[in-house]
Amino acid sequence: MYDYLKGILTKITAKYIVVEAGGLGYMVNVANPYSFSDQMNQAIQIYLHHVVREDAQLLYGFHTEEEKAVFLNLISVSGIGPTTALAIIAVDDNEGLVRAIDNSDIKYLTKFPKIGKKTAQQMVLDLAGKFVELPQAGGKASPRDQSTNQNLDEAMEALLALGYKASELKKVRAFFEGTDETAENYIKSALKMLMK
Repeated sequence: MYDYLKGILTKITAKYIVVEAGGLGYMVNVANPYSFSDQMNQAIQIYLHHVVREDAQLLYGFHTEEEKAVFLNLISVSGIGPTTALAIIAVDDNEGLVRAIDNSDIKYLTKFPKIGKKTAQQMVLDLAGKFVELPQAGGKASPRDQSTNQNLDEAMEALLALGYKASELKKVRAFFEGTDETAENYIKSALKMLMK
């Protein structure tokens, strides 16, 4: 129904961003909300997928059309819903995802949150050879004048929202204590660690 939305980015939370267009604030669920940090209070264009459920109408947003295509392929697989698909693309290693699917690497695929062996096998069955173009990485965040701890807190909150367990994140948090990064970079680095 919707292809994209242009407007002003007015809010960033652990699960979603808000884009104001025509006097309305659109709540858009995204894989890594903090990847939009450098665009706060600026005009942005975000690609959309609209989901209508019995109890809600939800918008899912993406930096690029390629990222959206990966998401649509993922939710076409039985057992993968929009939240799980966002968690998968948040890893920002879609090249690794595509390689794992094309090479039937079940072990790699089961490292994603909420993906068991059965769903991983279904991903291979349904998606092998379907990815022609790989998505490009999203926008880079510039350092923000906020405390390191707040950025780390935001990153951990976003990872919890993606379905990772607090116990998994304890070691990750300890690893980053005392460092100074943006929330987006913490999330990217943490996801790479969690996938190893």
